[in-house]
Amino acid sequence: MYTSKLQNPEADQLMEAILTLENMEEAYRFFEDICTVSELRSIAQRFDVAKMLREGMTYTAIAEKTGASTATISRVNRALQFGCEGYKLVFEKLEAKK
Repeated sequence: MYTSKLQNPEADQLMEAILTLENMEEAYRFFEDICTVSELRSIAQRFDVAKMLREGMTYTAIAEKTGASTATISRVNRALQFGCEGYKLVFEKLEAKK
C-alpha cells in the first residue's frame, strides 16, 4: 500500500469520502462544500498546467493560456518530474477512458 507524507487518519477519511463519489455532479457538490471557489479553481488550473506540460508546451505559452505564474508552472513541473506520479496515474486513467 502506498503511504504518503500527507497520510493521517483525517486524510484517510477524506480520501475514502472522495472514493465514494459516483459522478461529476456529486464531485462538484462535495468540493463546493469543502473548498472555496478560489481553491478549486487553483487546483483545476494546476491540473490544466500539468496537461499542457505533458503536451510539451512552453512555460510562456502555458502562462499566457492559463494565467498561471511561472512559479506555479515550475511547481507542477517538479511534481510531474519528481513527484509521486499522481498526475501520471490520473492522466493514464483518463486516456484509458477515451
